[in-house]
Amino acid sequence: MIRAKTLLTHAALIGATFVMLYPLLWMAASSFKPESIIFTDLSIWPKRFDLSNYLSGWHALQESFTVFFLNSTLIAVLVVIGNCLACSITAFAFARLQFRGRRVWFIVMLGTLMLPYHVTLIPQYVLFQQLGWIDTFLPLVVPKFLAADAFFIFLMVQFFRAIPRELDEAAVLDGCNPWRIYWKIMLPLSLPVLATTAIFSFLWTWNDFLGPLVYLNDASLYTVPLALRAFVDAAGQSAWGQLFAMSTLAVLPIFLFFLFFQRLIIEGVAFSGMKR
Repeated sequence: MIRAKTLLTHAALIGATFVMLYPLLWMAASSFKPESIIFTDLSIWPKRFDLSNYLSGWHALQESFTVFFLNSTLIAVLVVIGNCLACSITAFAFARLQFRGRRVWFIVMLGTLMLPYHVTLIPQYVLFQQLGWIDTFLPLVVPKFLAADAFFIFLMVQFFRAIPRELDEAAVLDGCNPWRIYWKIMLPLSLPVLATTAIFSFLWTWNDFLGPLVYLNDASLYTVPLALRAFVDAAGQSAWGQLFAMSTLAVLPIFLFFLFFQRLIIEGVAFSGMKR
């Protein structure tokens, strides 16, 4: 009875997984099909593999997709570095240092989590426009070096609080200042939560469409999501085959990144709520 129930459960989960993955599998399969049969052939295994969509789509726009992938990679890497450094320093201050108004500022920081991105979009745009940063990568990168992501700060604060304070006290007796405690003790012990921050930062930045859409106008600065939008023409003919081909390539870095680091994501989130 138990074995039959287990088999039914696994069968239901496999079926649900296939339903969720079908759009992605269909997109990947359609990237190898001639454009004339994409919307008439709903199979997830093409009758023959045609690479013409990939070859033509790579150079279909003003710039090749090499430029767009490099732009997305550069922004994502800088965002990862900025979030890991700035958010960890801020979290260390909230978790370990004693200063006036610490709880108040922590509550204010948590309050920013309830502000939708669209609420602050216009004030930020006006600020960046006055600084002359429009049509550059700076609006997408610089805020990350100023600890603008409260979610990662909160995640790291919970992790730092779980680290025994005896380590700090021993370090102080050895003559360490707060900076050395952060750099020599806290960071090496925080690899799981740093990995979680890096992974989520990379995934969210790689998939970000609204930010680059607002701040980037020059086609040579486009990220991959902006470049993919150029294949869909509301007034004319859309290149669906090329769009699916480039979309499949755009998904690959995210899939591989998550595949190799999914264990670190689980560890980082789990350890952030543990008392050890």
